[in-house]
This record gives sequence, structure tokens and C-alpha cells, in this order.
Amino acid sequence: MLWNRKVKALLFAAFCIGGFVFLAGFSKAKQEEKICKKVNIKIDNEYNNYFLSESEVMALLTRNGSRPLVGMKKEEIDLKRLEMRIKSHKFVKQAEISRDLEGNINVTIQQNRPIARLLSTEKDVYLDEEGNQLPLSALYTAHVIPVTNSMVAPSRANSFFQDSVGLPYLSLLQYIEQDDFWSAQLAMMDIDQKGKVSFLTQVGDQRIEFGKPVHVPEKFRKLFIFYKEVMPVAGWDKYSRINIEYKDQIICE
Repeated sequence: MLWNRKVKALLFAAFCIGGFVFLAGFSKAKQEEKICKKVNIKIDNEYNNYFLSESEVMALLTRNGSRPLVGMKKEEIDLKRLEMRIKSHKFVKQAEISRDLEGNINVTIQQNRPIARLLSTEKDVYLDEEGNQLPLSALYTAHVIPVTNSMVAPSRANSFFQDSVGLPYLSLLQYIEQDDFWSAQLAMMDIDQKGKVSFLTQVGDQRIEFGKPVHVPEKFRKLFIFYKEVMPVAGWDKYSRINIEYKDQIICE
């Protein structure tokens, strides 16, 4: 009797496993047969950057329409290859491509975010928050601070904001970009041959002599207090030069 129970239990388990394998295989086969009917593209515009359009992404996915995804079977679509193709675009920071239960393709893209625009006789490019250079776009112009740099030779320009010398300047640009007041007030940034920073302003037409990119929050805090307490009394056009380079000092002319 006990032996019969064990045999029945084993047969039942084998039947269940077999059924499960059959259903899994059947489900997989049905999934493989499904046709892509739609490509859904979502571009993250968290920072109001519009360097990528859906049509441009679709062109990348389909090789300018030569390999349309709509109408293709699941087994014919290599998601990893499509993802790599999208990530090759300069303005793509992250990309994820997945397939839903209907066999359709979902594309989610996070864009690179420019924080400055580098101006020189050799090139005109954007700089992202990691110090990488990005090309200009015909679709959109980012409202970021223009930067000129006399400190670095053209041969080092591509990597300047990623080396040990240039990283403090990148940190300064990140600080400005993240502050609503200073990103609106500072019209241009210049790095001279000695590595000292100066700014031109939107309001007041002043030259702010900032010095080396050290003690950044303290310098901007000092300048903000000066704007708040002195400028309204003296007038915004009284001074053309404001030096905040030195600790506990503001020099005005």
C-alpha cells in the first residue's frame, strides 16, 4: 500500500512537471511568433533639454528606415544591438529597450545634460556634467553659460575638464548650473592664462573677478550679500569691476 502511494505520487509529480514544460514551451513558441506592431519611445526631458526627437531615435533603431521593426517577429529583433545603437548617440546618457507581452518594443532614453558651452577659435561645443564634450544640435539650443579658456592648449582641450587641473573648474560650472540665481545672473565665464576665473553679468554689466576655483560657496555667498545689501543702495551701474578673490574682502571699482 505504501509503495503504491509513492508510485502514484511520483507519477503525479512527473505529470505536473511534464505539463509545466509543455506549457512553458508552448508559451515561448507563441511569444516567438508574435509580431511587433508598435515602437513606443519615451525621451526623458527632466531638464527641459530637447536634443533628441522621436523621429531621430526611430531612424537610429531602423537604420534610417532600411530595417523597420514593425512587422518583425520577436526572434528577428536583437534588443541588445538596438540598445547599443541608441547609446552611440552623443546626447544619450542611458537607454533601455524592452519588449512587452504583445511583442511591441518600448524604448526609454535619458539625455545627456549640458552645463556649459565652450567657445574657442577651434570649436564650439557643449560640456556635460561629467566633463565630456557634446556637439551642437540643430534641434535645440541649451541655455547654459558660455566659457572661454586661455589656460589650456588646444591639444588638451578635449580632456581638460576631466583631468586633475580642470576638475575644479568643472565643479565650479556644476555649482553655477545647479543654482537658479547664479545660472541666470552670470552671462559668461572666462579662464585666463593663469587659471583665474572672471564672469560677465546679465544685470549690472559688471566684471566679477573670482580668482581660482576654490572656496566656491563662500565666494558666491559673499557676492550675494553684496548684491543684496550694497547694490540696491549704490545702484547697479555704479561698479564695473567687483573682485571677490580674496578672503573677507570685496574690491570694487
